[in-house]
Amino acid sequence: MNILILGSGGREHALAWAVKQNPKCDRLVVAPGNAGISEVAECIALDILSGDAVADWAKSNAIDLVIVGPEAPLAAGVADVLREQNIPLFGPSQAAAQLESSKSFTKSVCDDATAPTAAYAHFTDADAAKAYIRDRGAPIVVKADGLAAGKGVIVAMTEDEALTSIDDMFDGSFGDAGAEVVIEEFMEGEEASFFCLVDGTTILPIGTAQDHKRVGDGDTGPNTGGMGAYSPAPVMTDVVVQKTMDEIVRPTMQVMADRGTPFQGVLFVGLMIQDGQPRLVEYNVRFGDPECQCLMMRLGAQVLDLIQACVENRLGDVTAEWANDHALTVVLAANGYPGSYEKGSVIKGLADLPSDSRNAVFHAGTTAVDGAITATGGRVLAVTARGDSLSDAHTRAYAMVDQIDWPEGFCRRDIGWRAL
Repeated sequence: MNILILGSGGREHALAWAVKQNPKCDRLVVAPGNAGISEVAECIALDILSGDAVADWAKSNAIDLVIVGPEAPLAAGVADVLREQNIPLFGPSQAAAQLESSKSFTKSVCDDATAPTAAYAHFTDADAAKAYIRDRGAPIVVKADGLAAGKGVIVAMTEDEALTSIDDMFDGSFGDAGAEVVIEEFMEGEEASFFCLVDGTTILPIGTAQDHKRVGDGDTGPNTGGMGAYSPAPVMTDVVVQKTMDEIVRPTMQVMADRGTPFQGVLFVGLMIQDGQPRLVEYNVRFGDPECQCLMMRLGAQVLDLIQACVENRLGDVTAEWANDHALTVVLAANGYPGSYEKGSVIKGLADLPSDSRNAVFHAGTTAVDGAITATGGRVLAVTARGDSLSDAHTRAYAMVDQIDWPEGFCRRDIGWRAL
């Protein structure tokens, strides 16, 4: 098979790493890719937000399968253009991708599905939003309605913080994403991520993980795109998984089908669990980053078989095979992230690290310059290890982190603390 992956981050590096291991994969191309991805695949320049550009390139290069990594091409309707041209594609339609691209859309679907989630209100006017906050008080959660690269959520612990976030969103800090806001009740409990493949009718669970959103140790500081993750998540017991499927995922997928927008692709279910009861925090319509790095490390080459079954509407014929193992990933970010940071610093020591089925460094924001690996993003590397226990995976991952020579970067030292 000739396979094209769209994207340039750690998630896409992990997907490429896993897909490349499958003997079905003859040619692997990633657009646009990054310095790390170029070691396992061809990287090409392509406008991945243009369905026509992707379709033209795929047809002229005999591509058998397109895997969409990030959310932006899905929200832009790239999947619809490719399906119209009969190019096999993994990822939902533009209409179905609204489960991530519009918080208010998701809330209306949850209402129809009676899925347990936070009480909410939707606003297009700053003054009305502020009045609602003053009435409800804090803590409270303010979300930019549209896509904001994982950063459009403010968990405000004070009323002033919530009001300031309204000003920021309506003043354009989050671009078009903040032109509308959803304000939600603050949910208490433990967060977890649950991943399913959906082919329009069949739903196949493919793993659990727990992300670390706050920038600092002990879950302190501002929210980020994610500073590390581990899989599986102990809070996702068999009972919680069953409740999640019965009360949240299946009803949601049924409503999507009933509305004429069936979902096909990977569904990332963000949950808050309290006293064994899951409630929906959010849906994403792609693999989480950095959760994907953990899942790919555990699933390996079978990922391609599962994705192909999803695309061909035969998920009912396959199962995800899990070893009794654990994976943990530590994100290295540029100093200053998630605020402003410098680009162009050189990262040393990567060539000396182990790279095998139990150890990998996935690149997120890197560029190769004159043979050196340079940092060009906020989140730059995802150092990932697999072990027989979470403690083993934790030890392996941080042993690799400590061998990387990059003074301009930092990481959290407590990834996995809840489970450990």
